[in-house]
Amino acid sequence: MNTTMTPSPSQSPWRRVWLRFKQSRRGYWSLIIFTILFVISLMAEVVSNDKPLVASYSGKLVFPIVHTYSEKEFGGDFDTQADYLDPFIKDQFSKGGNWAIYPLNHYSFDTLNYFAKSPNPAPPSADNWLGTDDRGRDVFARLLYGFRVSVLFGLALTFTGVILGLLTGAIQGYFAGKTDLLFQRFMEIWGSMPELYLLIIFASIFEPSIGLLLVLLSLFGWMGLSDYVRADFLRNRNLEYVQAARAMGLSNRTIIWRHVLPNSLTPVVTFLPFRMSASILALTSLDFLGLGVPPSTPSLGELLAQGKNNLDAWWIALSTFMVLTVTLLLLTNIGDALRNALDVRRKA
Repeated sequence: MNTTMTPSPSQSPWRRVWLRFKQSRRGYWSLIIFTILFVISLMAEVVSNDKPLVASYSGKLVFPIVHTYSEKEFGGDFDTQADYLDPFIKDQFSKGGNWAIYPLNHYSFDTLNYFAKSPNPAPPSADNWLGTDDRGRDVFARLLYGFRVSVLFGLALTFTGVILGLLTGAIQGYFAGKTDLLFQRFMEIWGSMPELYLLIIFASIFEPSIGLLLVLLSLFGWMGLSDYVRADFLRNRNLEYVQAARAMGLSNRTIIWRHVLPNSLTPVVTFLPFRMSASILALTSLDFLGLGVPPSTPSLGELLAQGKNNLDAWWIALSTFMVLTVTLLLLTNIGDALRNALDVRRKA
């Protein structure tokens, strides 16, 4: 009896890349773990906060996490914002049918617990899972919020670097000649500028902010990718499909966008995780030196600086070092897996 086999439909190139990426179990699971950690950090206010998520007082449903209530509204004497760590406020929610649902961790990144049982910095305990810093702020909360700041900053810096790197690299590689020569000389001059000195100068003139730091680092973070894109465009611009497109009268913009760019994205995709790692390290280093985000912003670098200044409080430096190491390790594994997946010599 003869049977006929129906051939499976051909898979798209990016589908084959994804299948090759999944073959790298280390990279695949690193992507899953990193995504889970990032999603949890995006919900940091729900996971770690000094305000209840929802509460009921005197039969009235209140949402302290999104609305500010005074102490008088919960039976207190002062018309100031309620401190939900105050034993009096906690006692009010535990009697007379009142109730409150708190986050898993009862501290935000800037919470000062005036009712702590130990002097600061306090070691890990049931109340503060990873201890407190030198100001009494919960280390776990600052790590969670600081991780979110670092990843979002890394994503923003990677995005700007990719846009600028693609634009400049495509122009250099496609038009070549004098255009390429002028761009290369400009990049040599621009790349020789002392980036750290510029950051110190601007930090002394302007008030530190994430926006200012993002702009300054974006001015220099595109050159590495630009060289890779330029090399791919120089190689692809003389291939047959580009010459055929020119012969058909297509504009340079159409040829770049629809034909050359899709075939030059390999270095861009491979570049992303490593650029993320470099961005997070740059922010951490600048915060450690006091040149990064404002002091009130949760930061991994600021926690490392506290650990250096408080060597007896080992939990500050150790927990921050572990978070930073795991983050960079996950991104490195993802980058290695992407590089292997984009290798056309490998089969899914």
